Amino acid sequence: MSFFYKSSLNQNRMLEKFQEEIAGELKEILTFWLENAPDKTHGGFIGKMDSQGYVYPEAEKGGVLNARILWTFSAALRHYQQPGNEPETGFTGQLRAGTERAFDYFRKHFLDHEKGGVFWSVNADGSPGSTRKQIYALAFAVYALSEYSMATENQDALDMAVSLYRDMEKYSFDSESGGYWEAFSRDWELLEDLRLSEKDRNDPKTMNTHLHIIEAYVNLFRIWQDRELEKKIRDLLTVFEEKIIDRDSFHLKLFFDRNWQSQSRAISFGHDIEASWLLYESAEVLDDKKQTEKWKTIALEIAEAATEGLNKDGSLNHEYDPSTGHWDTHREWWVPAEAMVGYLNAYELHPDEKYLEYIRSQWTFIQSHLKDSINGEWIWGVYPPDETMGFGYRVMDTEDKIGFWKCPYHNGRACVEILKRIDRINNEIYQP
Repeated sequence: MSFFYKSSLNQNRMLEKFQEEIAGELKEILTFWLENAPDKTHGGFIGKMDSQGYVYPEAEKGGVLNARILWTFSAALRHYQQPGNEPETGFTGQLRAGTERAFDYFRKHFLDHEKGGVFWSVNADGSPGSTRKQIYALAFAVYALSEYSMATENQDALDMAVSLYRDMEKYSFDSESGGYWEAFSRDWELLEDLRLSEKDRNDPKTMNTHLHIIEAYVNLFRIWQDRELEKKIRDLLTVFEEKIIDRDSFHLKLFFDRNWQSQSRAISFGHDIEASWLLYESAEVLDDKKQTEKWKTIALEIAEAATEGLNKDGSLNHEYDPSTGHWDTHREWWVPAEAMVGYLNAYELHPDEKYLEYIRSQWTFIQSHLKDSINGEWIWGVYPPDETMGFGYRVMDTEDKIGFWKCPYHNGRACVEILKRIDRINNEIYQP
């Protein structure tokens, strides 16, 4: 029975029980990826497994997927290396081996050792596939390599992360209007088609890429406290404050032209709640009280804005477009994962029990509709009930279980963040 149903327990005991459940969830997620993702034919990790568990052995391998695997394994390893967090010895060894596998493959096959940056994809045999330089992918490479360096004290990985950061600054930074261009050719020529995927608008600047750039830069700053990097983090916070966050609604604008004019009114509730904690974390790492207090207020405003997407079942809708009145109501796995962290962050900043209720609703929805209790991990998502047709929740069974965009990063990170934050809350409670 989930911790939230134990109504007689006090708040602290409830959080402890939640922590126990999430610790188990983290191990289950990692076990799935360690056992099912390795490519035993070509090395590294498979490029695609469908919702039925069928593996496509010749599928291309995405740079974002592989960076996210490396980040997740490294973050989990770093978590388990903390005193009191160690699982059984055999599992730690398996995770460490998986982490080394991820690092070795990424270094050998995704880094463009000739021209800098990382490849968007490689073929099944590890040869270059799409050689475009998507800044989103470079950001995740910096995020992953810096995390691996922190977990293993590997100086080569840190040097790689710093080199990629410099590539981003050299080629992608817009010195006139601020922010970063989206995509380049292998030779670093700005592309006409800048999109991350066919679902996206073709605009030169996006919220999504900038969110993951600041996420990566913050992680790099934790291990490499360069003054210029610190300035870049401050500049990115200013971009979010002045260009990306709608200061009337506190939703994030998604797409922009080169001069930061918004090109879409669409609202992404998952990105809102994810940004609420990532941006506060970005201010916090600067060790600047004024910045931290400002972003505490903004983080809580964004978290409140995201609640506009809540459903009666407690889940968050995917998107809403005010210009058409259209609601995209399917539920994807990554949104409630980020929501649990975002609302736990809000609870730390302002301990209102409504945030615990929001977390409860997300965790309950995950357990009821997204966890694959038979095959492991979480499914991509579900379509909502259709009362007129008499349908309940329907699985999005044409989407991947492992794939270019289906990874252990969102749910694995949510588990690591929740465990860390509940420890922090408990330590504050027990302070004399």
